[in-house]
Formats: sequence, C-alpha cells, structure tokens
Amino acid sequence: MDQYERLCKRIIEQGSWVSNERTGVRCLTLINADLEYDVGANQFPLVTTRKCFYKAAIAELLGYLRGYDNAAQFRSIGCNTWNANANENQAWLNNPARKGEDDMGRVYGVQGRAWQRPDGKYHDQLKKVVNNLSKGIDDRGEIITFYNPGEFDLGCLRPCMHTHTFSLLDGTLHLTSYMRSCDVPLGLTFNMPQCFVLLALMAQITGHKPGKVFHKIVNAHIYENQLSLMESEQLNREPYPMPSLSINQDIRSLEDIETWVTTDDFQVHDYECHPAIAYPFAV
Repeated sequence: MDQYERLCKRIIEQGSWVSNERTGVRCLTLINADLEYDVGANQFPLVTTRKCFYKAAIAELLGYLRGYDNAAQFRSIGCNTWNANANENQAWLNNPARKGEDDMGRVYGVQGRAWQRPDGKYHDQLKKVVNNLSKGIDDRGEIITFYNPGEFDLGCLRPCMHTHTFSLLDGTLHLTSYMRSCDVPLGLTFNMPQCFVLLALMAQITGHKPGKVFHKIVNAHIYENQLSLMESEQLNREPYPMPSLSINQDIRSLEDIETWVTTDDFQVHDYECHPAIAYPFAV
C-alpha cells in the first residue's frame, strides 16, 4: 500500500498546521489527495505497516447500508467506532435532538436510506441506485450522499466520507468516493477497505464486473498527538504485499445485506502486517 505511505509523507513534508475547534488538537493538514484501488484485480487496500482491523471497518459499512442510527446497533455487528461520538461528544450530549444513550441522530446511513423530502416522506438513495444499476441504467446521477446541511444539528457528527458516485461503463462498475476530512492514521485505514468493499458488493448484487475506486480527499490530516508515532514507528516499517478479499457469493441482493450478511462473509487472504499502533482518537 505504497500510496498510503506516500500520502503520510506528503502531509509531513508539505502540510500546514491548522487548529481544530471541535477537538482542541492541532492538525498537520494537506489539501487534496487522490487514492485509487483496483477492485477488479482484487488488490485489497489494507495497510500493512500496522495491523488494521478490517472486520470492524466492514461492520461499520454494513451499518451505514442498513441505515443504523444507534451505536448499540453498530456494536451488535462488531463495530465500536461510534461509541465515543454518540456518548462522549459534549456538544451532542447537550443537543436536545439526542434521544438518549447511544443515539447518533440523523447521520451517514440514515441520510442514505431515509433522506427527508419537503413533503415529509423519505427517499431511499441506496435503493434507487441498486435498482437502476441492476437494470443496467447509469443516469449519471447514481449518487448516494450522506451530506445534508439542513440536518447537521440532528446528528452527532457531520459525515467525513460524504458522497459515493457509481459509474457503469461497458458492464464494469466504478466508484468515486469523496471525503471532506480525513484522519489519516486512523480513519483512512477504515475508509480504504470500506470503499473497496462497497464497490465489490454493489457490483456483485447488481450483476456487474467491479472496476476501480477513485477516492478523493479534500482535507487530509495527522493530529499533533499522532505525529510522533507516525514518524518514529509506522513510516520506518517496510510495507508487505497487498492482500486479497473474498466475499460470500450467496450475497445477491440489497435485502441480503439488510438481513443476514455479517463480517464472517468477508475473508482476507495473505494479510501480513506489522504490529498494531495505538494512535489516539480525537472526539
């Protein structure tokens, strides 16, 4: 995964220090980064210079695709990444829209599966895209977006990975994913495999060959309290060859993803990695 290490080095060499009001921790920040993953060639983008927990990343993606709005729902499928933002984010704890313990509000998958229309009804963005692609239709608007400025105050966190655009060319499905903000030591190691799995799953359930993911990041950063670990440990390690991923071929529909699919339906092969690094997480 040389492109991940190259991005980390670019941030360190070219980045600027930016104060972060939400976390109170400065970030070394780079504007504009582009990554690319070849799903068709099954080059699974799992960082090898430290151990990455890909099943938790896939569990989080499954929660988004199901429209989960509660940290307990994510925990039940093997993902703990929403515990802090749901229960330790003081601004959210003070928000009258919060329904109680573990509530996340109208974030990510809620917007993707139940975008509120002006008439009070809900629009299921994901189902529209799946239905179109299953019929071989690409209307140049096969887009799922979680970014709803009108409801930012109804959720615990604005989406970082906010929009996914699918493109169908000659029977091959491609994905362009956009991030407004990316914690590179922690978040990106989740986001890369999630983008890969999203394209692989969507291609599988709509009957197309998977192509490439084009992953675009606007603000890529390393927090100040992560920098020494990145410089002294991770970037001094030699990357191993990229692993591959197999997905249960019985997954054939959006309903399958919604009802019975688990992280056990995804297996990584030939993943060799260096030991884990305990990067701090900024809430």
